[in-house]
Amino acid sequence: MLYWLMKRVLLGPVLHLFFRPRVEGLEHVPTTGGALLASNHLAVSDSFFLPLVVPRRVTFPAKMEYFTAPGLKGRVKRWFFTGVGQIPIDRSGGGAAQAALDTVIRLLREGHLVGIYPEGTRSPDGRLYKGKTGVARIALEAGVPVLPVVMVGTDKANPIGSKMWKPYPIRIKIGPPLDFSRYAGLQGDRFVERSITDEIMYALMELSDQEYVDVYAAKAKEQQAVEVPTQNREPQLREAG
Repeated sequence: MLYWLMKRVLLGPVLHLFFRPRVEGLEHVPTTGGALLASNHLAVSDSFFLPLVVPRRVTFPAKMEYFTAPGLKGRVKRWFFTGVGQIPIDRSGGGAAQAALDTVIRLLREGHLVGIYPEGTRSPDGRLYKGKTGVARIALEAGVPVLPVVMVGTDKANPIGSKMWKPYPIRIKIGPPLDFSRYAGLQGDRFVERSITDEIMYALMELSDQEYVDVYAAKAKEQQAVEVPTQNREPQLREAG
């Protein structure tokens, strides 16, 4: 009931008014049964726009911090993120990561639609980065199809670091389902999981026309964090010379 209220009554009209989201390929989403929606990740708002255009409920794993903040603000955030179909996931360690995978697999086996970002984090520059193999493990364990999903324009409406969204037309493209049943029983084989993940990322690249970078997005962000302070110091170093 809360999900329906947030999607159809509270958030839906506002997002439609200011962002005019358009969706292509909605016919690829199954009307029943579990499926994994594997999306590129440009902005926090990706997790709001995709559920808005899909008739069925879409559940996204979200970091635990969204649900554990103290006080009134924390309760409002917890109510909001629960209402838009997100579930808390503890990403603090190896055991927590496995628990997160197990939660997603259970939901898929129960017939839910689950959204996931194979890149693991938002793209720092709008390019498409190397996928993590967790998406392949989930697909094999749950035995469900994977639908490639591309978000277009969310990084313009909700740039990294922005506190307010600005009106911008959003497009969402959903590709034909990818069937990996030929690999049934091979979960845990790192070569198979990498092959499946690369196939998913290739489908995303074809659908989005994004430039692909064969590096993990998290690694690229770390590198950027190192380069920026170095660049800021260069004029001072030249002066000192």
